Amino acid sequence: MDKDTLRKLELLNQLSLNETQKEHVLAFFQSREQELAVLNTFNTDDVARMVHVMPIMTVVRDDVAAQPFSRDDLQKGAPETNQGYWCVPRVVE
Repeated sequence: MDKDTLRKLELLNQLSLNETQKEHVLAFFQSREQELAVLNTFNTDDVARMVHVMPIMTVVRDDVAAQPFSRDDLQKGAPETNQGYWCVPRVVE
């Protein structure tokens, strides 16, 4: 990355970097470019391309409408019920 590219990125992202910060950013990206150059020296012709390191399996259950609990089972823990509804204290007078 050069100073011109950094200036364009600064405008694009609405950043205002001082000279010290610009030098740090440039040094960071230059070191990443050097690391990338080292990685590009390895021969990867025999390596199969992959998207993910681990296989991805999506476990999805069938979308079936069901009522797993009965109203009576759910209301067993309620302090008070009336005709199948929970009774709660009045909050607003």
